[in-house]
Amino acid sequence: MESPEKISILYVDDELNNLNSFKAAFRRDFNVLTVTSGKEGLEVLKSNKVHVIITDQRMPEMTGVDFLIEVLKEYTDPIRILLTGYSDINAVIDAVNKGHIYYYLNKPWDEQQLRIIIKNAYEIFSLREKNRELLEKLIDANNQLEFLLRQKLIS
Repeated sequence: MESPEKISILYVDDELNNLNSFKAAFRRDFNVLTVTSGKEGLEVLKSNKVHVIITDQRMPEMTGVDFLIEVLKEYTDPIRILLTGYSDINAVIDAVNKGHIYYYLNKPWDEQQLRIIIKNAYEIFSLREKNRELLEKLIDANNQLEFLLRQKLIS
């Protein structure tokens, strides 16, 4: 599916080298927003439309899963990906159950694999958005039909 708009990604990681590498690898293809903490990530979400969120798990103050749980309280649309250098099964379980992640990926990432994952995540985002629009149109059409039916029954 070809995206009419540039895919917007928020990448949260406390390691500047990872943020710089990510931005260098993906900035030509995507609108890349990077921050060093979950708290900053929540601020970015207030003023930017984000399609895909990628977060590191192990960060000071707020883990990636904790960040995603906070995100879900107000922003359910972005597709969430957890990226970590550690294989912590409890983090994976929490990410799936509490953070509702789309994908769990280990560091270091493979650029081609991550690019495909991002595009697939955006496709899900886009399909959900289109589904919501179609549902609204269906509800409107149903309401109009009910109105016409009531008018016909009255007359």
